Amino acid sequence: MAVPKNAKKQDTTAGNSTGFAAEAAKLGLSAQTVVGMYRTMYTSRKLDDREIAMKRQNQIYFQISGAGHEVPLVCAGHLLRPSYDYFFPYYRDRALMLALGMTPEEVLYQAVGAEADPNSGGRQMPCHWGHRPLHVVTKSSCTGTQFLQAAGAAQVGSIVEAVAALSDGSIPSHSDEVMYVSSGDGTTSQGEFWESLNSACMLKLPVLYMIEDNGYAISVPVEAQTAGGSISALVASFPDLYIEEVDGCDLLASYAAVERAVNYVRERRGPAMVHAHVIRPYSHSLSDSEELYRPAEELAADLLRDPIVTVAKKLVESGMLTEAELATLKSEVDAKVLAAADTAMAAARPGTETVLHHMYSPTVDPTSEAFATEPQFSGIEGTMVDLINSCLQTEMARDPRIVVFGEDVADVSRVANVGKVKGKGGVFKATHGLQTKHGGDRVFNSPLAEANIIGRAIGMAARGLKPVVEIQFFDYIWPAYMQLRNELSNFRWRSNGTWSAPVVVRVPIGGYLKGGAPYHSQSGEVLFTHIPGLRVVMPSNAQDAAGLLRTAIRCDDPVMFLEPKHLYRQTYNKSQDPGDDYMIPFGKARTVRSGSDLTVITYGCLVQRAYKAAQDVAESEGIEVEVIDLRSLAPYDWEAIRASVMRTNKVIVAHEDHMSFGYGAEIAARISDELFEYLDGPVRRVAGMDTFVAYEPSLEDVILPQTDDLARAMRELHAY
Repeated sequence: MAVPKNAKKQDTTAGNSTGFAAEAAKLGLSAQTVVGMYRTMYTSRKLDDREIAMKRQNQIYFQISGAGHEVPLVCAGHLLRPSYDYFFPYYRDRALMLALGMTPEEVLYQAVGAEADPNSGGRQMPCHWGHRPLHVVTKSSCTGTQFLQAAGAAQVGSIVEAVAALSDGSIPSHSDEVMYVSSGDGTTSQGEFWESLNSACMLKLPVLYMIEDNGYAISVPVEAQTAGGSISALVASFPDLYIEEVDGCDLLASYAAVERAVNYVRERRGPAMVHAHVIRPYSHSLSDSEELYRPAEELAADLLRDPIVTVAKKLVESGMLTEAELATLKSEVDAKVLAAADTAMAAARPGTETVLHHMYSPTVDPTSEAFATEPQFSGIEGTMVDLINSCLQTEMARDPRIVVFGEDVADVSRVANVGKVKGKGGVFKATHGLQTKHGGDRVFNSPLAEANIIGRAIGMAARGLKPVVEIQFFDYIWPAYMQLRNELSNFRWRSNGTWSAPVVVRVPIGGYLKGGAPYHSQSGEVLFTHIPGLRVVMPSNAQDAAGLLRTAIRCDDPVMFLEPKHLYRQTYNKSQDPGDDYMIPFGKARTVRSGSDLTVITYGCLVQRAYKAAQDVAESEGIEVEVIDLRSLAPYDWEAIRASVMRTNKVIVAHEDHMSFGYGAEIAARISDELFEYLDGPVRRVAGMDTFVAYEPSLEDVILPQTDDLARAMRELHAY
């Protein structure tokens, strides 16, 4: 690939061997420093080569290369500060990791899946970086999810500066810190890249974007990815975004470009992007064969720009190294890499008994009795939304780390309007007054972009804040599903416990609205209970909402807090405020009604319907139905289910979501599996029809389960 035509003007002596030493000196780089940078580059390449050999010998199971990307990465590693700045790298950033202080042994521990691997303890593929002491945040295989996390992490510093109660250093931050985030050119096609740029520029966040453009996303060339073939040209109109486009194979030009970008960010002038044109001399990975789509002349042209060759030549021609010294450097690195490979191969592998370790917090157990507190009622009765608001108010007063954001959650976005208007405070008013009381640095609106909310929350939580965010409607959560499923849920597990992101995600869910239609009535909780690592709860009344939300906030795991919006303002589920320390343990069901003839296991909106149906059949036919409100869906209270079914011998599982493949199928299957000998009838399910919720009320009524449907099922099962 040619040097970029529209790169910023560089001093041409940087590419001239006789002027190489002088140009390095102008940049403040001694010969020793430049040679050290080359040593890191060469080490990175030799680690690539060693891994390739190990893969071919079946000693490791995957290999992906950082070859050709070394130059801008060693520059970034030299200019940025490990354990001070934060890093959200991607899989080609091997040279950066070495420059920050990761050892060849640590790199190869991940390749072999060793227990000592600091990145993941053998849980992730090679080059999925994560090093807590160096501030390298755990990275997944997903392309582009890191951008929003970096933006969220970048916002932490300004929040810490603004909140007096955080001045104690409990969340370390620095006024000139930088959040480094990187990707290849192909990943800039992801929408989350653009969402992050929008937030970073709007808030002038200290984010350094390193775009390593090798011209390909596996086999797809840049002109088929990016309009005009240049990402830096496309983003040029973003306000306060500083852009450097540079030949990423030119060491000194890259150093100067990265230095200017880093200085811009440290000076708090806004985010910066370095668009480095690099090469990819090896295939995308060992699962790819680039000769299938790249002609020989193109590959040959890349080799002419290979910095491992060209920088070595300049070091010798400029007198920074002799040929003998270069040979010695290479032999030393070769020996070190071979020794590191031997060490890695001999390292212990993680024991199979560890596979469930770090799924959840090892120190804070929200299912324990520590979260079982008695209510201290006071005041007048309030609705579910009232007590959710009250809980948020008192928890924010208790814990200055809590930040609340989402679409429309603030009272106002224009701070000058505080006090002039009543304020929005959420479309359901659950967050009303929070901003007015706790300030706009802790309660603020997000763009209308669900992935933006969750991605930024993960970045904030990784640095120690406690985000309690809102997705306005469950129906629109799906743009955030990648962040929820592949990032939030396994942040702790995939880093082997070195990173965590205890985010609380509040989501209004469900139907029974009369007019909600297909896009304001959706359920789908099973799509989250199916994900390991997430806690999922759904209250059915005001008191439980307060107790469960407080548990969610005080626990150390990510929680999906699903709020049936039909129940927000019902009068039958109102309660006095149960107090500032009232909590309900996760995984503890509530017996709503005792009975001896059969059991109904349910949650959410169907709790009241099941209760009414049970009252009806008791009054009309003397059938005594026990109604159990699960409250917590993951984990759920198996002991309560087991005890009730063993006593009544008949059971119905009821939920609002679709019947097929719904949450009830799991409960029904387990009852059949473990309690079969206690059953005197089939396990019945009552659930929504396998269709979409309609706008017209009579259609909605037949689609969603009603009291009569439950009563009918109770009678039929009792008669079996």
